[in-house]
Amino acid sequence: MIATTVQYFRWSIVVTILGLLLAVCVGWSYTHTLSGAMSYLLIGTVLAILEISLSFDNAIVNANKLKTMSPLWQRRFLTWGILIAVFGMRIVFPLAIVAIAASLGPIATIKLAAGHPMEYAQIMTDSHLTIAAFGGSFLMMVALNYFIDEGKEVDWIAALEKQLRRCASIRGLQITMVLVVVLTVSTQIPPPDVGRFLLAALLGLVVFTGVEIISQLLDSKQKTAEIARAGGLGAFLYLEVLDASFSFDGVIGAFALTQNIFLIAIGLGIGAMYVRSMTIMLVEKKTLAQFRYLEHGAFYSILALSMIMFAQTLWHIPEMITGLVGAGLIGFALWSSIRYNKASAAG
Repeated sequence: MIATTVQYFRWSIVVTILGLLLAVCVGWSYTHTLSGAMSYLLIGTVLAILEISLSFDNAIVNANKLKTMSPLWQRRFLTWGILIAVFGMRIVFPLAIVAIAASLGPIATIKLAAGHPMEYAQIMTDSHLTIAAFGGSFLMMVALNYFIDEGKEVDWIAALEKQLRRCASIRGLQITMVLVVVLTVSTQIPPPDVGRFLLAALLGLVVFTGVEIISQLLDSKQKTAEIARAGGLGAFLYLEVLDASFSFDGVIGAFALTQNIFLIAIGLGIGAMYVRSMTIMLVEKKTLAQFRYLEHGAFYSILALSMIMFAQTLWHIPEMITGLVGAGLIGFALWSSIRYNKASAAG
């Protein structure tokens, strides 16, 4: 059992070893001291652990979507999709944010990241408001769409989830709920920043709705071979945007530990590989079917993360808290699932 589970993580373990060795090399190149190299190793390890702890819910949601996709599109997501997640969101995204904010070209941005990490980190930090607003609204829509669904059959926290399911016939309820949260938070934001916050939050809603529309168009149940082949594209795009939203918080939070973009890419890249391994394991071993409430815990975790991202526009919330909240909700859901399985077996 343990040996089988370890097999799913063998490439993640290889990437971890190579990544941490690379972190030591980066530390040596910047500090030229053994203590400096070891400090980079420690920070890289902490970044990887934080990313893994923040990614449990990401892996569960990935697995939930992947089980509806064809084997071809599953393979495409687990290869090209994860590559985009590692390279795009952990490396290109932070560079793109700074390039846009500072009106720099790609080469100039890389030079800024390598030669002036403090200045680079400050630009990223200044962009946190818009990133948190976008991610908060997008992830809140993801969670609410799961719970406010007439087709949902299993309830974990029944008193709440039954009421939400009964409201599924009310058109536009999810968007209205998110807008109420956005407007409430906007009243607490300093006037100079309100416009940026509202624009980013509305953009999150637009992107979610756009991806949903594209997904439904591509996944429409027509029998032609062209549509069948294109069907997985909608789910693929949905998962990529979802992974981007999950990554926002980790990328920004990483700058609390280090301003070195290369070390951040190493640490978060290691974490992203574990998302891939966990996703494959959940799909192939059908873990979601074995543990009745695990999926519920993931979506409660997403809802909590969205609220934390909105709260981060007003206060600083350590990433460790974010990770513990997500892991705690999923752990509680796993424990509830095990209890249910034991009760069913006994009955």
